[in-house]
Amino acid sequence: MSKFDEKVALYKKFMDDRNLRSNDDLLAAVTKGLGPSIYKADAETVSGSDAKELATVKNNFLIKKLGMADSKELDAGIEEVMERIGKSERKKYRAVVYYMLVKKFDKESVYGM
Repeated sequence: MSKFDEKVALYKKFMDDRNLRSNDDLLAAVTKGLGPSIYKADAETVSGSDAKELATVKNNFLIKKLGMADSKELDAGIEEVMERIGKSERKKYRAVVYYMLVKKFDKESVYGM
């Protein structure tokens, strides 16, 4: 199993353990889109309590990558995803957060799904 496949399996298990349903192909596509950042401990996770980090998720992923317009709906979507993963969860994997945002905003087409 490649390192990439190991990471996807880790994220899948993380989601399964929290009863978060996932599409394996979409999860793999979102993970691949993150590039080498998934192999760096700090970049691999999202801090749900850091406003600067959440702004980065909104600006770099939702607006730039997914092509969404800036709105309060984006902030609410990020907040909802953080709640579903669990505020107390220390490891909020970026791939899982991004996957859940893609599903939340029906942007699977960005990944050819």
